[in-house]
Amino acid sequence: MPPTFDLLVIGDANPDVIVGPLDPPLAFGQREQLVDSGALTLGGSAAITACGAARLGLRVAFAGRVGDDGAGHYMRDRLAAHGVDVQGLHLDSALPTPLTVIVTRGDDRAILTSPGTLAATSGRDIPPHLLTSARHLHAASFFLMPGLAADLPDLFDAARATGATTSLDTNDDPSGRWDRAALAPVLARTDLLLPNAAEAHRLAGTDGTSVADAAELLARQVPLVAVKNGPDGALCHDGRTLLTTAGIRVTPQDAVGAGDSFDAGFLAGRLTGRPIAEALDLAAACGALSTRAAGGTTAQPTWDEALTHLTANGDIPS
Repeated sequence: MPPTFDLLVIGDANPDVIVGPLDPPLAFGQREQLVDSGALTLGGSAAITACGAARLGLRVAFAGRVGDDGAGHYMRDRLAAHGVDVQGLHLDSALPTPLTVIVTRGDDRAILTSPGTLAATSGRDIPPHLLTSARHLHAASFFLMPGLAADLPDLFDAARATGATTSLDTNDDPSGRWDRAALAPVLARTDLLLPNAAEAHRLAGTDGTSVADAAELLARQVPLVAVKNGPDGALCHDGRTLLTTAGIRVTPQDAVGAGDSFDAGFLAGRLTGRPIAEALDLAAACGALSTRAAGGTTAQPTWDEALTHLTANGDIPS
């Protein structure tokens, strides 16, 4: 029987409250500061990736844990509205849904997260039948979810036993420890690693060297590494060959979730049989196009829209 889903995404899901831009320092002392815009939107690295992949036409399921509260129901409804199967999204009656407040300033942002159900999420929240019914398993926010992180080796083994491939976007480590010993068993079962440039340096221990050097070192642990490099585009390394893309130019409004949309584009490219170089171009385009509006999912492109921009840019033949 063919797999039911192209992609199963596991990890974090939470509303994002995005306000900004805030040019002066954030003021305490009960000061009220005005900004030009604010938005409530779907957030969480894993959730944004799932929505981006569904927008690109993949059959996507999501599994994880949120609270059985207004925010949790909002997340379930918004994921479903984006075409993501949410049968694996567990509602926790005891803990609240995580919540993130993002304050933007230029191309930078401050991120404040109330963890809610994040630490309680574990491999028990991932329905076994979903692990065996998807072509690919993607996990996100490794350092935010220690319970799920500890179970990832077994989850990846279960997926790979059915012939599925695996990918990981660790995202940032709020503790600053970047525990490589805890990460090593997961990397040993990961087919594709998707850090941004800063994360690649921290994971590889290569601060002060080039992003390409970090990618090459990480490619000794993982078969393929694709690194998001902001306005400089992106690059990937398979341990032998370095590929780069300059991406496409857009007028950015909000970079929240751009890396997660990149992940969705790369996964869609590979799962539809595109060569690595074309998947990298597609991923960079998806990340750039997602910045055209506030929030991580509002401006995520369709497959045809992404290809149209790439064809106009000369990156992918029509």
